[in-house]
Amino acid sequence: MSQYTFCWWLHTGKHSENSSGASVVAIDNKIEQAMDLVKSHLMYAVREEVEVLKEQIKELIEKNSQLEQENTLLKTLASPEQLAQFQAQLQTGSPPSSQTQGTTQQPAQPASQGSGPSA
Repeated sequence: MSQYTFCWWLHTGKHSENSSGASVVAIDNKIEQAMDLVKSHLMYAVREEVEVLKEQIKELIEKNSQLEQENTLLKTLASPEQLAQFQAQLQTGSPPSSQTQGTTQQPAQPASQGSGPSA
């Protein structure tokens, strides 16, 4: 019995036609069946959600690892002046200035590009 049928069954009052002990047992059985159905649907939905979340966690772990590697590489390629400037920006909470970074990073980029293929 689906949960919709159960709700219709309760709403129409067909459960109150006979108040004998057998009818009460039948009602209890139908309620139990409906509750089991709801429970199984909920468990299925929770399992699906858990699988989706596990996949998202896996993707986030991979992305985090990639970003950590990129961060490490950028730290090794940055000049001490660039690192000091970045630390100062972090402490003041100001966003990095693209114009300032562009001028300070330009000398480092040809050096990193020259060392990249030979490494």
